[in-house]
Amino acid sequence: MELYATELMGSKAYDTEGHFVGKVREVFIEPAEAPNRVSHFLLSRGRFQPLVAKHNQVASVAAGKLELKVSERALELYRPNESWLAVQKDLMDQQIIDTRGRKVVRVNDVDLTEFRSNGNMELRVAQVDVGLPGAVRRLLQGVVPPLVIRKLQSRLPQRAIRWEFVNLIEPDPLRRVKLRITHEKLEDLHPADLAAIIEELSASERHSIIASLDEETAAAVLAELDARLTTQIVEKLDPEKAADILEEMAPDAAADVLADLPKDTSEEVLDEMLGQEADEVRELLEFDPSTAGGLMNTEFLFVGESTTREEVLAWLRGQELNLDQTDTIVLLDSNAQFSGVVPVARLLLAAPEERMSELKMEPLLSVSPRADQKEAFEIFDKYNLRTLTVVDKDNRPVGAITVDDVVSKLLE
Repeated sequence: MELYATELMGSKAYDTEGHFVGKVREVFIEPAEAPNRVSHFLLSRGRFQPLVAKHNQVASVAAGKLELKVSERALELYRPNESWLAVQKDLMDQQIIDTRGRKVVRVNDVDLTEFRSNGNMELRVAQVDVGLPGAVRRLLQGVVPPLVIRKLQSRLPQRAIRWEFVNLIEPDPLRRVKLRITHEKLEDLHPADLAAIIEELSASERHSIIASLDEETAAAVLAELDARLTTQIVEKLDPEKAADILEEMAPDAAADVLADLPKDTSEEVLDEMLGQEADEVRELLEFDPSTAGGLMNTEFLFVGESTTREEVLAWLRGQELNLDQTDTIVLLDSNAQFSGVVPVARLLLAAPEERMSELKMEPLLSVSPRADQKEAFEIFDKYNLRTLTVVDKDNRPVGAITVDDVVSKLLE
């Protein structure tokens, strides 16, 4: 049997003796016990203190009527419980995340189905209605007979999301813990999709989502967000949490975030970061954002030019690499000076004993960290580059600019 939450609200409840107990004013889910089962029914009658019926005290439920399998005396007085999710209060008209559709939607109604378990009747949340039928039911409930409403809604386009694809938005961290809301489904989304979702939320909701993600996912999402929103989110995070997230970001991206924060906040976060990561970021913060040094990433792959293709591949297998940024390897000569670059594609096609010096690209291109970013853009455009090496006054590599860095800066 299918039942809508709007049809259930206001239904009259009777005990085993046929006595009227009250009307259904709310139904609750206890996520820690069962993520989709209606666990409690709130019943109220006039000036009497509301009662609560547990799921195993209910014999049957239909639109307009609920029958208990116990007497009224067996019911407990209602006491608010933060670990319960109220269907009407916490779901109806609230924003949720549709993880399958990768978007934020508003709930108009909740679809419930009857389920038999160990001889007991249970109501379970099947899906949430985010379309016109749910809105119509809400509008006409109590005004038009339920059968007429159902006939009318059957002619309307359906838009519903199965409960397993719903991710709740709960800004209060304490309540989120009590409800045991996790964001595992969100962590499976592409960072760009998750960033687009977060941009639609309020400031407190954005903060709650980022704070509850693992550091690696949060870092990837922040890198996709508008710089203004990123600054707002990081500024409100606990400095230790913010530091953990920034440590997962590329040093240049972390430096960009910190550069936009108030000086005191930036220093607090830097103090919480690990020594090496903090040093790299501090170094980048010294450069003007409009220079090549302000664009570069200090994390890049470099090897000696005399190494063989097979030796380099063996070394790469033992490294923790960001595969999205692993397309070029910088070469050093015997004096540790910049001597060229080798695209990974060319490396893979080479013979095992071929030396890196034989694979490097021509011409030899590099830029000073103090060079204007316009100069770097022109080199990228002229030579159709994916990576440009940044070298110091002694011709030693200190960083690399990727085409992603260029595109992001141009979009700004």
